Amino acid sequence: MTRTSIATVAGLILTAGLLGSGAVAASAADGTGTPARAATATTAAPKPPKGARAVVQVGPNPTTRRGQEVTITGNCGGGEKLKAVIGGLTQRPSLTNIRIIDDNPQGFVAKANLAREIGNGVGPVLVDCGGEVGVTLLVTHM
Repeated sequence: MTRTSIATVAGLILTAGLLGSGAVAASAADGTGTPARAATATTAAPKPPKGARAVVQVGPNPTTRRGQEVTITGNCGGGEKLKAVIGGLTQRPSLTNIRIIDDNPQGFVAKANLAREIGNGVGPVLVDCGGEVGVTLLVTHM
């Protein structure tokens, strides 16, 4: 992955929490015991920037066993094809034995195993689609 791709993915990780919390409408009681009318306007999530349009999912998520095989699926969002899958951004990756099964940009499939040293936590799973990158979070309960 290039420095630009990594910077884009890092930005997506940092904003992931902000995108999910902005469009929640809550109703409140008006003091008489009847609920107030909920806001009807909805806020659509903004489109990701060019270079960060690949979509990725990991299953099962959350995971519960060290060494467990996971399946990485998604689409390249306009990128060429699946070129790489990265499990984590540290010296000790969360995914090992990563195998790209199908690199089709409209629907890719890859398999990997959880690292034997992994513990409880959350970590990123990144994909590089040759011009577009994507990220999701993998939750582990060991």
